[in-house]
Amino acid sequence: MIATASLILLCLACVWLAWIDLRDGIISDRLNLLVATTGFVRTAALAGWAPALALLGQGVLIGAIVWLLRWLYFRYRKFQGLGLGDVKLLAASTVWIGVAGVPMQLLVASVTALAAAGVMQLSKRTVTRQTALPFGPFLALGLLAVIVLQQRGLIE
Repeated sequence: MIATASLILLCLACVWLAWIDLRDGIISDRLNLLVATTGFVRTAALAGWAPALALLGQGVLIGAIVWLLRWLYFRYRKFQGLGLGDVKLLAASTVWIGVAGVPMQLLVASVTALAAAGVMQLSKRTVTRQTALPFGPFLALGLLAVIVLQQRGLIE
C-alpha cells in the first residue's frame, strides 16, 4: 500500500512539476521537497531507516556535485546552463533511485530533450544555442523511467 501510494504521489508531483516548469520556467522547492520526502518515507517504511538515510545522503552528494558543475559552467561560459531547480530535482530524485540510477535518468532526460528540440526545429521554430528549453519535465520523465527499469530489474 505504501509503495503504491508513494508512487502515485510521485507521478502526480512529476506531472505538476513538468507543467509548472513548461509554463513558468521554474521548479518549485515544495515540489522538489515532496519528491524527496515521498522517496525517503517510502524507503524508510519498506526497507528501514538505514537505507532511507543512505539514499538521503546520496541525494545530498548528487546535489552538491551537480551544483558544483553548474557553478563551474557559469564561471567558464558566463551563462547558466542548468537551473537551480533542476539541481534540486536531481538531488531529490536520487532519494528514489540512488546514485546508480542518476546516469540513466540523465541519459533519458537528455535524449528526450534533444528529441524535443529536434521536433521544435522540424516544426519551423527557431532553435539556437540560446533557446531556453525547460529541463525539469525531461528530468521527471527520466526519474519515472528509471523507477520502472529498476522495478523490472533491468538496471540497478
